[in-house]
Amino acid sequence: MSVRQFTKHYGTPRQMASAARHHAWLAEHAQPLRLPTLTVVGPTSLTYEWIDGRAARTEDLLPLAGLLGDAHGGAWTTDLRLPPLNRPHRFQDGIAFGDYIGPRQTALRRRLEQGYLPDHIALHAMLTLLEKSAEGPTAFYKDSNPRNFIITEAGDIYTVDTDDLTLAPMGYDLAKLITTLVLTYGPLSDPAIDTALLVYNEAAERHDPRLGTTDRERLDDFLALHAVLTAPYEGRNGYRYSWPPRPCPRGSA
Repeated sequence: MSVRQFTKHYGTPRQMASAARHHAWLAEHAQPLRLPTLTVVGPTSLTYEWIDGRAARTEDLLPLAGLLGDAHGGAWTTDLRLPPLNRPHRFQDGIAFGDYIGPRQTALRRRLEQGYLPDHIALHAMLTLLEKSAEGPTAFYKDSNPRNFIITEAGDIYTVDTDDLTLAPMGYDLAKLITTLVLTYGPLSDPAIDTALLVYNEAAERHDPRLGTTDRERLDDFLALHAVLTAPYEGRNGYRYSWPPRPCPRGSA
């Protein structure tokens, strides 16, 4: 019986090589993440095993929060203790991660040009928030939107679309997951978000007590950044709702 596979094509050999290196880095340093096996490396393509399953949903928030906390904690203990957040980092094996600040400064300025920020005062406020959030232990960012997790019938979670990794603070990728779950499925209650943050912190601090310190105020800063950064995608790629959503009653999911 033939094994189903998925081939992803890239514009250049350099882009392909970067995606392959990021996949390999996650497999080594973020081992809690289950990744599809990379089976064939072509000149400008990568072929992976095909994973049958569905995209993540709201009810998957807690296991995904725990998975991210575990992966971020494991990566920090093995390879992310030293890289600062404010400049790109190249590891000894040649793998390069973009920095946290630079790409997001560029994206926020573009949001002003696109009309998603009302004026330069709002841009300044977002840039200040970005600078404020660039502190604490370094994690990685892999764009944790619901489509980038596949849940199998057996309940296994696979992480896909790992081409572009950047450095980011602990909790930043959890905020991306929460933001995109809301954009896809609608509002989450404050208790649901608080519980997800608790699960994330508990998973991270099992690797080191210094890693489980993201509080709700900090998470809200990340959510505010993601709300602006994801604004152009509302109404596309399954994002049917807007942020900020209508208030959700406390105690509901």
